[in-house]
Amino acid sequence: MTRLQFRVLYREFLFRVVDLELLAEDGDISKLLGQFAALLIFCSLWLTPVAGLAGSAAGHNPMLGMMARWVAQHFLTATTMLAVGLFAVMSWESPFPDRRDVFVLSPLPIRARTMLTAKVAAVATALSITVLALNSLTGLFLPMSYGFGGVVSAVRAFSAWWITQFAAGIFIFFSVLTVQGLAQLLPRQVFLRLSSWIQTGFFVLMVTVYFLQPPFSELRNLLANERALRWVPSYWFFALFQELNGTALPQLDFLVHRAWTGLLIAAAGAAAAYLICYLRTLRKIGEQPDILPAQRGLHWLPPFGDSLQTAVAHFSVRTLLRSRSHRVVLTFYLGIGLGLSMFVSHLPEVYDRASGFGAWYRLNGPLLLASMLITCAAIVGTRVVFAMPLQARANWIFRMMPHAGVARCLSASRRSLYTLSLAPVWTACAVLFFFLWPWRLAAEHLTMLAVLGVLVAELSLLHFHKIPFTCSYLPGKTKFNMALVYLALFFFVTQWAVDREMAALADLVLYAKTFGLLLVLAVLAHWRTSSASHSEEGHVHFEETPDPVVFALDLHRDGVTTLQ
Repeated sequence: MTRLQFRVLYREFLFRVVDLELLAEDGDISKLLGQFAALLIFCSLWLTPVAGLAGSAAGHNPMLGMMARWVAQHFLTATTMLAVGLFAVMSWESPFPDRRDVFVLSPLPIRARTMLTAKVAAVATALSITVLALNSLTGLFLPMSYGFGGVVSAVRAFSAWWITQFAAGIFIFFSVLTVQGLAQLLPRQVFLRLSSWIQTGFFVLMVTVYFLQPPFSELRNLLANERALRWVPSYWFFALFQELNGTALPQLDFLVHRAWTGLLIAAAGAAAAYLICYLRTLRKIGEQPDILPAQRGLHWLPPFGDSLQTAVAHFSVRTLLRSRSHRVVLTFYLGIGLGLSMFVSHLPEVYDRASGFGAWYRLNGPLLLASMLITCAAIVGTRVVFAMPLQARANWIFRMMPHAGVARCLSASRRSLYTLSLAPVWTACAVLFFFLWPWRLAAEHLTMLAVLGVLVAELSLLHFHKIPFTCSYLPGKTKFNMALVYLALFFFVTQWAVDREMAALADLVLYAKTFGLLLVLAVLAHWRTSSASHSEEGHVHFEETPDPVVFALDLHRDGVTTLQ
């Protein structure tokens, strides 16, 4: 009976990595999980050239090949740790039982340790799938570059690679669990209040470390950053791979010790976290409510138009402020924009053009690109969370109101999108640029940035016939496999836009032409979005439905007879 209970709970917990209540009635959770696995495999395909270049360099020049393998191996290890860290943050509540688990399973003859064991097994399976999918191709090509010494060396490199990747992923995931376990020692209400901030802080920390970790192209550059290497875990497991593969240097022994020590500490912390959950948290979940008491603060919001627009805007603002899961998804997109901005700002050519911090007080491309990336990331991220319901069963409030029409709901969603994404980011950029640059340059760039934000917002709202946070999600409609292609294309387009704006800010005539072109595009996007809402008939969507397989032509026999 215990084994049967474990199998049932294991399957249930594994397929509840994503909240099932957010899915549409016809939604299939297996399809959603398959999309995530396909996205990771697609990422592995994109990273395969890194491993291939390391192997080709090893065949031509042994010394150059060694450094190429080292750089590729560290980069792929850091990417695996980032992916596992994002998985740990996005599935923040999945490793531990929640309130529903306690109330549903406690009256049943199920032991608490059976429930916790099923949770651990489900999380371990999801973690293994993440590591295997992300390294499905790179884990084959990079170890092959160490196979020039024979079959034995290739097998050893292959084994060392996979042991290192799983060890790095386990370290990151267990570190997150350790912090969660320590936070559970706080009172339940305090833990719920701080949990979202800890979750967001972890995400920002991982993205920042990934993009700002010290690079190296030669051995002396690697050894010169000894102080930084002691605090960057990706270098610990880089040295661990070299140790397991038999290619380690004596100078890197301290990193190997840190890798094993960190892994043991993280494992002990994760075990303590589950022990705390078993002895304390399960009882607190049943005894104390999850509803947080109201805080004193500013509860007034300004009107955003008529009654419908004001209601939708107020609902959107308060939902985003109260929902931890939506804030985490939005932070994910902001982190991508912030990470790309930091990566661009720390390119070597930036340092060649800018000597010292005083160079930021002059017009430069990295700040222009950073403001564009963060603005677009905020708008796209907010539009994505608009499509995620807060609680799908609660949309009956909007279902009962009089039919407002798609056009009015689109206008309300537009104002909500501007309020939650474009306005805060643009205001922050205005404070920064007016502080750093002369007022004329700052005003010209902020004007261009506002029009760019309007263009991106209007394009993202095309065919958005919903009220934010009220429509269920249907897996299978999002094209995850094209996400990296769109991201790379967008990055090149924004780089071209930065070069053009740099030239336009120095030439008033060129600036007027560029601004006029961008304004025309924004007006056309607004007209296209509005006309689509007026021309397309139908009600506001509250439930995503799959596309029909068979389309009816509505050709009736009476109509044909009349025509004859």
